Amino acid sequence: MKVAFKYSVVTLITLFALITLFMSGSVIFNVFGIREMEGNYVLIVVWGNFIASIIYLISAYVLFKEYKWSAKLLFSAVLLLILAFVGFYIHIHNGGLFEEKTIKALIFRILFTLLFTFFAYKITKNKNNS
Repeated sequence: MKVAFKYSVVTLITLFALITLFMSGSVIFNVFGIREMEGNYVLIVVWGNFIASIIYLISAYVLFKEYKWSAKLLFSAVLLLILAFVGFYIHIHNGGLFEEKTIKALIFRILFTLLFTFFAYKITKNKNNS
């Protein structure tokens, strides 16, 4: 059961990473006209998501190998997303344009990444590696 749980979490992180990488990369590099479909996107949030997606991919591999530092890596993504949220708040406070959905999406992403962090910790807590 524990092995199935690990593979499920690794798969979920990988899928989340790939979707995030595609969507944020598409906005940054204007692939498939997604930039226009996103409306008033905030670049600091998009870049935060893009970097987080790379962290997710690395952490999925590290978790697959059951290294303890996978949880620390995922927690660094949480901190990055919180910094993006602060930047987003400053952008709003200065009168910048934004989409309401960005607030909900950032909160969801932070909570989801915290959940990934918790699962990574649970999977690797009894391992003897670093």
